[in-house]
Amino acid sequence: MLEISPEKIAYVIIRAREYDSGVNAWAHSGQRTGHGTETELSEFIGSLNMDEQASLVAVMWIGRDTFTAEDLAEAIQTAKSERRAPTENYLMGEPQLADYLEAGMEALGISPEEAEDDVHHPV
Repeated sequence: MLEISPEKIAYVIIRAREYDSGVNAWAHSGQRTGHGTETELSEFIGSLNMDEQASLVAVMWIGRDTFTAEDLAEAIQTAKSERRAPTENYLMGEPQLADYLEAGMEALGISPEEAEDDVHHPV
């Protein structure tokens, strides 16, 4: 069972897309833009409890086909047992994080679009 809400995953997707677009754009000063988003994303992932972090990693793994949706419980357990570095560092080092999270959500039967809408327009 997934131990993180779809809205939290959607939040990471949105911020990861912002981070990716900022990191790839260089300001006139020659420094990277997107530092605020990087910090915000890192702090958000770091603030999740261990179960939520493991689920987030599992969803990413499912999205990149390391595990299947049927292997969710095994993926979560593997994420917990093989954790060696801070989860935020691991996930933010994944160049296609947002794409993999979206694919993982879809594989699990969760609509990333609906979850992202909920983040943008809370009820």
